[in-house]
Amino acid sequence: MSSPAERYSQSRKRSRLPLLTEFKAGYGFELDDFQLRACESLENGYGVLVCAPTGSGKTVVGEFAIHLALAAGQKCFYTTPIKALSNQKFNDLIERYGASQVGLLTGDNAINPHAPIVVMTTEVLRNMLYVGSTALTGLGYVVMDEVHYLGDRFRGAVWEEVIIHLPDAVRLVSLSATVSNAEEFGDWLVAVRGDTHVIVHEQRPVPLWQHMLVGSRMFDLFAVDDAGLDASAANAAPEHGVRIKVDPELRRFIRDRMRFEDPRDRARSGRAGHGGGRQSHGPRWRPPLRPDVISRLDRDGLLPAITFIFSRAGCDAAVKQCVAAGVRLTTDPEREQIREIAEARTATLAPEDLDVLGYWEWLEGLQRGVAAHHAGLIPAFKEAVEELFVLGLVRMVFATETLALGINMPARTVLLERLVKFNGEGHVELTAGEYTQLTGRAGRRGIDVEGHAVVLWSPEVDPDQVAGLASTRTYPLRSSFRPSYNMAINLVSQVGRETARALLESSFAQFQTDRSVVDITRQITRNEKALAELAPAMNCHLGDFAEYAALRRAIKDRESLLARAGASNRRAAVAQSLESLSVGNVVRIPAGRRAGLAVVLDPGTSPLADARPMVLTEDKWAGRVSMVDFPTAAEVLGQVKVPKHFNHRNPSARRDLASSIRALRIPELPHGSRRRERRAAADD
Repeated sequence: MSSPAERYSQSRKRSRLPLLTEFKAGYGFELDDFQLRACESLENGYGVLVCAPTGSGKTVVGEFAIHLALAAGQKCFYTTPIKALSNQKFNDLIERYGASQVGLLTGDNAINPHAPIVVMTTEVLRNMLYVGSTALTGLGYVVMDEVHYLGDRFRGAVWEEVIIHLPDAVRLVSLSATVSNAEEFGDWLVAVRGDTHVIVHEQRPVPLWQHMLVGSRMFDLFAVDDAGLDASAANAAPEHGVRIKVDPELRRFIRDRMRFEDPRDRARSGRAGHGGGRQSHGPRWRPPLRPDVISRLDRDGLLPAITFIFSRAGCDAAVKQCVAAGVRLTTDPEREQIREIAEARTATLAPEDLDVLGYWEWLEGLQRGVAAHHAGLIPAFKEAVEELFVLGLVRMVFATETLALGINMPARTVLLERLVKFNGEGHVELTAGEYTQLTGRAGRRGIDVEGHAVVLWSPEVDPDQVAGLASTRTYPLRSSFRPSYNMAINLVSQVGRETARALLESSFAQFQTDRSVVDITRQITRNEKALAELAPAMNCHLGDFAEYAALRRAIKDRESLLARAGASNRRAAVAQSLESLSVGNVVRIPAGRRAGLAVVLDPGTSPLADARPMVLTEDKWAGRVSMVDFPTAAEVLGQVKVPKHFNHRNPSARRDLASSIRALRIPELPHGSRRRERRAAADD
């Protein structure tokens, strides 16, 4: 029971924050400290930036902003980065406030746009600001969910434009995943929006454990440290006193597997020789079958799970593979319940449309407990999958990364099949922030004691790389605002030259640039001060040390210049010597795999490129050589007759000509000359 002093303090707070007291009464759980601090700041008239891990409950702060807006008779816009998240938030708010109070504006839908609460994508709000939409009248609060999307290289600039152009009277609620430079971002918000409180919460509500699945064996990714602490939990970061290191048993098991792996897999992954020297031409590596992986997760009690596959087609193919293999994760009563929910969600669709959409195949997967989730599904299918997964009836979802952006589908386990994704321009490795965002779906608050992240091992996956992704706790938010000619033209035409200039100067990108310039200037000043303090110590009876150091630096610069000039002269000499070769010349290839005597079959000169002569070596190899094979100039050592219509693809012709090279009996290169050529090659 609380003391009289505590009861008095709580009473004072209720009288100071009546709307927060009223808001909390609508929830069946106590708000966390970071949620309370953010809500208190909002009721006290401040904007807020809330940085917290995925699944920690940041949206409660956004919902309190809606509560404040309605109490004051104002509007609240709730913005999200993707349409799927907008649709889900729209449905959530309808359940809480009723359909008449909530609207939706996306590229596809315009539902009740004049409602006091409107959910929209960030691009829609940006366009409303540029055209001066009347819908902005009475706007009191804007919630920017997933505001760390500001760093997205393709769309992030939209967030900055909205933040800059919102009317001064609008309170901004920015909800972000954990970023390491939250204070810097908060300082920019203060500069462009006025008083803003920064609330950072780093603790996950459910501990996350990291694993790696190698074949059919599951390993903890992290080992126990010397103090007996288990570093498997991703939230047990080094700054919390836990020394992160990869489980040695996992290392040994992978090393043993790599010894018997086909070298072609190793070359493809760019890690040749990882297995310790033995290279066996064994069977090609094949990933474990998805039904086997599901069976393993089910056996370990790790379902329901989300498997992230960075391809819509890949997600659909995974479901088909599981259905074809006879995967069944549901009971007969559960299958009947799944069918009822699926039919209710698709009741408005005509039978012929269902056939075209592959309804029966989709339903078969659902009834077996597996489904795909991606932007290519129609809303009815996607919403059914979300509902069934939350109810625990669908136990394996194959999803694209859009599911990680705030969509309410937490799981016990998240599985990553690959650590590479296509970013619109090429295949790139996941960043630590993206890895944390994806695995953050693991661990259902109030249901699971702990969550699990599983990475599927393959020859190109290094456990140290995964450990680095899982243990990194610094995700700096960097502005992606890069003004282009097209952007400048559009800005000037829409808002005028002066406003466009003000926008560019107010951007987070400019803020970070200015701050970095200030930091560099301060560092220069500190360095100059340190040099000035050391100056008296540089004088001695032997002479001036500063002058001596300058001479040493000048000598080193001169030596480097001469070395570069010498290398350049050698390359020029090599190029000229190759251009002067003719058919029948015998030369010595001094370096590379083809080192030894060779006869020129074709000079290979070109007016647009360096010469690449075709040669036949004394061991009967025929092909073209280049300057790479000649660290020193090519020297003609003899001459042999090459038949007029010599065919280098004919083995007997190559053999006969190679024997004529050996018949010249050109002496071996002296040992010292070999050493000089190797040194010249190293210099180049």
